[in-house]
Amino acid sequence: MDLKTYLKAMAAETDAALDRFLPKEEQSPSTIHSAMRYSVFAGGKRLRPILCIAAAEACGGDPGDALPPACAVELMHTYSLVHDDLPAMDDDDLRRGRPTCHKVYGEGMAVLCGDALLTEAFIVISQTKATKRYGAREYVAELAATGGSLKLIGGQVLDLEGEGKKLEKEDLVRIHEAKTAALLTTSLRLGGMTANAKPEKLQALTDFGYALGLAFQVIDDILDVTQSTEVLGKTAGKDAAVEKSTYPSVLGLENSRKEAAKLTKQALDSLEPLGKKAGRLREIAASLLEREY
Repeated sequence: MDLKTYLKAMAAETDAALDRFLPKEEQSPSTIHSAMRYSVFAGGKRLRPILCIAAAEACGGDPGDALPPACAVELMHTYSLVHDDLPAMDDDDLRRGRPTCHKVYGEGMAVLCGDALLTEAFIVISQTKATKRYGAREYVAELAATGGSLKLIGGQVLDLEGEGKKLEKEDLVRIHEAKTAALLTTSLRLGGMTANAKPEKLQALTDFGYALGLAFQVIDDILDVTQSTEVLGKTAGKDAAVEKSTYPSVLGLENSRKEAAKLTKQALDSLEPLGKKAGRLREIAASLLEREY
C-alpha cells in the first residue's frame, strides 16, 4: 500500500489497541478516565506508534507484536503533552485543534491525567511478547529510561530554564535530543526489540531515530513561525511569545531548512544495515521533511 494508506491503517490499528488497553470512560472514577481518553483520542497522527510498528517490520517481525510498545510510547507522549500544556509549564490552551486537558478538566485533574497515562504506559508495555533477546525487563527499562530525568523530563527542565535566554545551537540540540529525539528513538528501538533485532540492527534504528528526532524538531520550529494556528492545531508563534530560543531564531529560517534536510539525510543513511526492509521508514522520514513545504 502507498504511504498515505499505510499511515492511516497503522493509526487506526493503534487507536483500536489504545481503546482496548485504556479503562472505559464509565469506569469509576469516571472523571479521570474521561480526561485520559479525551487527551489520547484528540486526533494525533500516531507518529511514534507507527515508527514502532514500521521498525518491527524492518527487522522482519510481526507488526501485531509491536502494538503494546507502540501504545505505551503514545501514552507516554500524551502524558508529556498534557503536562507541558499546563500553566506552570508551557501554558497552552490549544492542542491538536481543541482545548487542552486542563482547560476542560481543570489543572488538578490534568496533572492526575498525565500521571495516570504515564503509569498506564508501563502496564501496557509489560504485556509485550518476549523474544529470545528481549523480555519484560528490557522493554520496561527502555521505556523508563526514556521518561526519566536524563531524557524526557530532563529535556523539559532544560527547555524551561532556557526561556528568556539566547541559546546557542548546541544548547538547542541538548534540549531536543532529550525532549524530542529520545522518545522517537525509543519507539523505533522497542519495535526492533519485538522482532528480536540483533545489536547492529538496533543500533541502526537508534542512529536513525536520533537524527530523525532532531530533524522533526527543526521542522516543528519552522512550522511554528510559518504556519497558522488553524493549520498547526496548536497556538502558532508561542515560542516567540515566551522568548524561547528555536532553530529559526538561532540559525535563521533558511539555515534551519538546510539543517532539517541534512539531518534527514543522516537519518536515511543510518538505515543502510536494514536494507530494503526499511523502505517504509525511509518513506516516513522523507514525508516528515516535506511537512515544511
